[in-house]
Amino acid sequence: MRSAVCLLTVAALLAPPAGAQQSLPDLGGVDSPLSPQMERKIGEAVTRDIRFRDPSYIDDAEITDYLDRLGEQLSQAAGARLQFEFFALRDPTINAFALPGGYVGVHTGLLTAAESESELASVLGHEIAHVTQHHLARLINQQQQMALPVLAALAAAVLLGRSRPDLTMGAIIGAQGAAVQTGLSYSRDFEREADRVGIQTLQAAGFDTRAMASFFEKMQRSTRLADDSTVPGYLRTHPITSERIADVQNRAASMPYKQHADAVEFYLVRAKVRADAGDARDTAANLQLAVKEGRYVSEAAARYGLACALARAGRAKEAEAELARVRSLGVSSAMLELLDARIRLAAHDPAGAAALLTKARERYPYSHAVSYAYVAALQETNRNAEAVATLGELVRQKPRDPRLYAMQAKSYAVLGKRLLQHQAQAELYVLQGSLPAAIEQLQLARSAGDGDFYQMSMVEARLKELRTQYSTEMKEAQGQR
Repeated sequence: MRSAVCLLTVAALLAPPAGAQQSLPDLGGVDSPLSPQMERKIGEAVTRDIRFRDPSYIDDAEITDYLDRLGEQLSQAAGARLQFEFFALRDPTINAFALPGGYVGVHTGLLTAAESESELASVLGHEIAHVTQHHLARLINQQQQMALPVLAALAAAVLLGRSRPDLTMGAIIGAQGAAVQTGLSYSRDFEREADRVGIQTLQAAGFDTRAMASFFEKMQRSTRLADDSTVPGYLRTHPITSERIADVQNRAASMPYKQHADAVEFYLVRAKVRADAGDARDTAANLQLAVKEGRYVSEAAARYGLACALARAGRAKEAEAELARVRSLGVSSAMLELLDARIRLAAHDPAGAAALLTKARERYPYSHAVSYAYVAALQETNRNAEAVATLGELVRQKPRDPRLYAMQAKSYAVLGKRLLQHQAQAELYVLQGSLPAAIEQLQLARSAGDGDFYQMSMVEARLKELRTQYSTEMKEAQGQR
């Protein structure tokens, strides 16, 4: 499903107007990249489709917080000028993918398979390199004579290769013939460059550079056809795995060794991913047995995962006891406070959860997950005025966060502030890519009758802006038919 959605999105964004020749637009010279604005537009559109339409998308702020922190550490080391966004998808394959504009998707299979934070960082550094090196733009420049629909399919396959990218590209080739052969070769060069830049980023960020080779070895074991001689080389979207392993091993050998201490959240996130999979009771039973038999790398993470599974299975008292055992091991993390709050809510103690999260927010002021949970607890205890005040602060920090506007709309509805409710709902629809629904909400806000002059002026200005944007998009869509 995801591959089809992404392919169609990229195709729509790159499709030429009606009557135009099926050739690439003039990009201002062979070396001229696709504009950063267009790269961001493509990445944003595909990410939006994944976030709101792909059932495998994981809407978990704790996992996202961790990936964002790790990704920010790497992107800063890489000298990236744009803001990266990371998200997780429930997929057992060991994989990740990069979208233009700074969007990176991470499979849960990668999170659970990585044995160290450096291994995970090596993959994210590789994907960050795809973005910072503008591989989509360079692919387009390389294929100046390729028909845009073919180019769109190729770009989608290269950027969003799924768990079996070799077969994905094989299907593209089967449909399009030799026209994409040069693009395949070029994508192999991209992979080599991403390896080279990625391992430099890994070193600059203080991670173990040898981890990249160990990750490739995992990929070699997990991908049955990776080095199968029956698969023609031109069907591969990556260089032969053994070649990549040798290359990154040689590069790592020339770099000074750095021992990296894994963050506690690395183990906790992996444990949570496992605890959230499958039937709740079965998962709890399996994790309980693993803890009993001592089958774990980190006891604290194993017990935390068990506590998550017990809470998910409705066994709040047992979850609380297991969490206490985790704390006794000296572990400190916002994730423990958030689990404690979930357990209290399950035990019908919203006031206790709110009090706990108030302290947690003071202790972990940069945790978005804690902020979300804190606002939800305020709403649960009917403290919506406080929730609105907190949300106003959070929206200023993250103006493109759909979760915050959904929370705003909920609290404003309870408080009877209809204009503000519809205004917040409109911004949520904008981020979901539904301009007609957003315009309708602003029209409802305008007629709500409970706004002051300043609020009405804001609504009118935003309504005019969205109508203009929607009209422009409709004209562009008609021109492409």
